[in-house]
Amino acid sequence: MAGLSNVHLATEDENDDMYSGFNEYNPMFDTSNIAEDEGFINAVKTSHGRRPPMTMVRGAGGKPPPTGSFRQNLASSMGRVPSEGEVGPRPMTSVSGAGFSSNKRNVIGGAAFDPLNQANRGITGAAPALETLEEGSPEEKIKAMERNIGELIEQSAIANSKGDFVTATEKAKEAGKKERQLVRQREQAGLSEGISPDLTYSVLFNLACQYEANEMYPEALNTYNVIVKNKMFQLSGRIKVNMGNIYFKQDNLPKAIKYYRMALDQVPNTHKEIRIRIMQNIGAVFVKMGQYNDAVTSYEHIMNEKPDFQSGLNLILCYFALGDKDKMEKSFLKLLSVNLGIDDEDKYNATTENTQESIFLDAIRNDSLRQLERKRKLIAERCILTAAKVIAPAIKSTFSEGFDWCVEQVKSSSYHDLANDLEIHKALLYLKERDFSQAVSILKTFEKKDTQVKSQAATNLSFIYFLQGNFENARRYADAAVKADRFNASSLTNKANCLYKDGDPEGAIMLYKEALENDSTCHEALYNLGLVYKKLNNLDQSLDCFTKLHSIVRNNSQVMLHISILYEMMEDYSQAMEWLMQCSGVTHTDANVLVRMADICEHDDGGEQSQAFAYRNDAYRLFPADINNVNWLGSYYVNSQFSEKAIKYYERAAVIQPNEVRWQIMVASCYRRSGNYQGAFEKYKQIHTKFPDNVECLKYLNRLCSDLGLTAELQEYANKLRKAEKAQEIKLQRAESATRRNKAQNAGSADSSSRDNSASGGSARQRRVITELTDSEQNSRQNVDASYSDPLGPSMDRPKTAARQRTDGNDDFDDIIVDENLLPD
Repeated sequence: MAGLSNVHLATEDENDDMYSGFNEYNPMFDTSNIAEDEGFINAVKTSHGRRPPMTMVRGAGGKPPPTGSFRQNLASSMGRVPSEGEVGPRPMTSVSGAGFSSNKRNVIGGAAFDPLNQANRGITGAAPALETLEEGSPEEKIKAMERNIGELIEQSAIANSKGDFVTATEKAKEAGKKERQLVRQREQAGLSEGISPDLTYSVLFNLACQYEANEMYPEALNTYNVIVKNKMFQLSGRIKVNMGNIYFKQDNLPKAIKYYRMALDQVPNTHKEIRIRIMQNIGAVFVKMGQYNDAVTSYEHIMNEKPDFQSGLNLILCYFALGDKDKMEKSFLKLLSVNLGIDDEDKYNATTENTQESIFLDAIRNDSLRQLERKRKLIAERCILTAAKVIAPAIKSTFSEGFDWCVEQVKSSSYHDLANDLEIHKALLYLKERDFSQAVSILKTFEKKDTQVKSQAATNLSFIYFLQGNFENARRYADAAVKADRFNASSLTNKANCLYKDGDPEGAIMLYKEALENDSTCHEALYNLGLVYKKLNNLDQSLDCFTKLHSIVRNNSQVMLHISILYEMMEDYSQAMEWLMQCSGVTHTDANVLVRMADICEHDDGGEQSQAFAYRNDAYRLFPADINNVNWLGSYYVNSQFSEKAIKYYERAAVIQPNEVRWQIMVASCYRRSGNYQGAFEKYKQIHTKFPDNVECLKYLNRLCSDLGLTAELQEYANKLRKAEKAQEIKLQRAESATRRNKAQNAGSADSSSRDNSASGGSARQRRVITELTDSEQNSRQNVDASYSDPLGPSMDRPKTAARQRTDGNDDFDDIIVDENLLPD
């Protein structure tokens, strides 16, 4: 009551006393009961350790408060909002909050402070929306450029995966230009702090990879150096592996080793897989440099840390190069102990009555994981077999003992199935050594083994017997191989060969086609099928077979040659010449291809002798022992009136066939036709010394002696000519007599008396022939016939260089008969 009275008194004296109300105070500033002020206590409480208060306070029953309570919740925690005429709550600090207060004094222009403009938008209790970039702002442009750069990098990578390296490089370069523009735009906008080093790294790395794919190695190295020298890029030391790969491709092996080791030093020990791969690269470089001891160090480290089949094989090859037999054996055992990491394969072949399990097994029999397991298994088998084939001849005194040791070790390992393959390879080595009996005995041991090995052994046996000409055994083992495995293309091919040898080409064609259906890559079946069609004069189908085979084996010269022959048989010489040119490009040292090209030039319309001569001359340089080609070249020069150039070719022919007198006579004839009579005379004398009974040489000597005026030599060679002719006639008579006697014996005359009479009659006839030859010899002494025929054909009229002049203009060499064998076709 006292308090109320005091207020009342002050009100009454308000107009009279100017100091009225000075000593009065607001109860809000009373600190005596501040500990009991609930609003103050709530205001000074700390929020540490508590969840922040919710902006929307729910009412009773979990329902949200009514509309308009949002502003109430933003009021001061000191109490309610004071009404007009009342004093507001005491501020917590001496400085008021910026931009907001629960007091009406913060009302600006008659409206409450609303930074989110919720009043105009009709929003009372919703949360504030996220801030969006204004369209056309620098930030928006920068984000769009970053997205464009990312798209260019993706397009470059996709083009690289498709093999379009040019497009990939263009996209990578464009991405690099865009990235530099982005950096400049950020600097101009004052946003340098937002530059993304990851984006720059992606652009540079992609550009370097595209340079490397296009074999632009200097540009790739420069780009990699930019990445490595930039400290902003983390783990950039791994890029030095790529740089080492480039130096390896450039055969700069010391630098490759250097960068591999630098990369190895910068990769932490926790990344064991990457370190192992770098060690493999280092070992490969040492092997290529021939430093096998250093390579052994790398591969030994790999086999101790994380062994794999490829490194184990490389280690064995290094020890093989060093000749260390003990280490080869130990490394082979270590290779066999490598864990393949594949579960038992019986689960893929298991059968079950459960439908769901059966569907599951069908799904995993050929899925991607199963294909990966097959690939790993094939790599393991290839490495083990290769290692065994390499060390078997080296670790023991003979390759047979070495293979026996390898087979025993393989049988005792988890890869015991490979022992049969080693046995078959051992038999093949016996074949290379021409020891067919040992090979056959080894292959026969597989007749009672499983189906696959039995089929392989029977196929090899059939082929061996076919090569030896034992077609009965070849047919028997071919049938056994087909019976063991009907889908074995090689066994079907062997059986087809036997049918063709038996005169059944149609049956052979059926089996060749079946072999190709089972294995479309069976080159032997396709090749033999083309040959059979060619033999049957079915040129179109034969050409189809060889064309398909050419698409499979692109650089096989035999296939190209057969295609050319088929086109030649079809009289399509332009195509035949084109295929021969391709064949010549593959086999640069095959003279037969050039000779065939020359033949086509001769048979083609127009008869290009000059082009044929060029091809044959190239063939002569490659293989000067081809007697037909040598004869053609000599005849070409003779027909071209360059007899002196033909001499070297006939001399080459005389070297190839030293017992054939006609080549040496042609050399002498070339001397004579070129006007060198003295050289011709000396050559004929040499021929006569080596072949004293040759009548043709003696005729040439008589003619030259007569032309040169050598009387003494003329008489000597005339006597020798008569004796040689007489001996030749006697030889001919004896040959005719022997022929008639053989015919009489073949007629089956059984009368012994008639045989005696015929023998005596034969002796009488022989005496009459000798008497006639004696009379002819006396007549021939008076008139010696020195005429002969020049094997090179008639010579053209040219000035003579003999000692004396002829009285008539006729040449005795004009009536000769040209030997067609000496002239080009």
